[in-house]
Amino acid sequence: GTFEAVETIVSAEATGTIEKLDIEEGQQLKRGATIGYIDSTQLHLKKKQLQAQIRAVLSKKPNMSTQLAALLEELQHTEHEQRRIANLMKSDAATQKQLDDATAQVNIIKRRISAQESTLGITTSSLVEETLPLQVQIEQLEDQLAKCRIINAVNGTVLTKYVESYETAVSGKPLYKIADLSTVILRAYITGDQFSKAKLNQKVTVLVDDENGSYKEYPGTVQWISDKAEFTPKTIQTKDERANLVYAVKIGVKNDGFLKIGMYGEVKL
Repeated sequence: GTFEAVETIVSAEATGTIEKLDIEEGQQLKRGATIGYIDSTQLHLKKKQLQAQIRAVLSKKPNMSTQLAALLEELQHTEHEQRRIANLMKSDAATQKQLDDATAQVNIIKRRISAQESTLGITTSSLVEETLPLQVQIEQLEDQLAKCRIINAVNGTVLTKYVESYETAVSGKPLYKIADLSTVILRAYITGDQFSKAKLNQKVTVLVDDENGSYKEYPGTVQWISDKAEFTPKTIQTKDERANLVYAVKIGVKNDGFLKIGMYGEVKL
């Protein structure tokens, strides 16, 4: 069979001009590395506009301390008057009606303060709720801004680069293909009489031609065995062999750098 690897195509998640794409074919990349970005000027300006709208709405919030200052001062004066009348009553210099009137006045002002606080609180809450949809839009923009950064998805080697800097990207457009070549997979084929010998997680020996005309051996592990027979692929050299029914197997092999995608290999069960 031939060697292959798990290949990942990294695509753009935003639309715009690719301002930077700092990769080359054959380059080793780490997962999570920022390797470029897509122009995000319009998104940034839209975010600033929404932030300005939020500030404009919140600027209408009433200042509770200022709005209540006059009533609180009036309450303080009325309570002082109530205490003065209560002291006068002790020396029979004031009547009970005067004290009752002063007490009633204090209660009236307290109710006015409570009503004003409720009104101001409702106004403030209404304005804050008015900003919530704007805040959600900002969060959406922040997500789009994050997607303007091109983040490498997996550890591996860049196999193919599809675009260059200053080209236009659209969401979903492939940017490059990457694969982790530290472990490669040999997709080989076994015949029906060999099928019973192959088991998952079985340790096998993989043979690869070396420069001396002999074989280079690698330890491998059977990772997958097909449960369906198929005709031998056309990559097998002889017509007689291609006519046989075989089963595909995948064997994981630790790569020392010598193994390449598409290279032929054999398996010794």
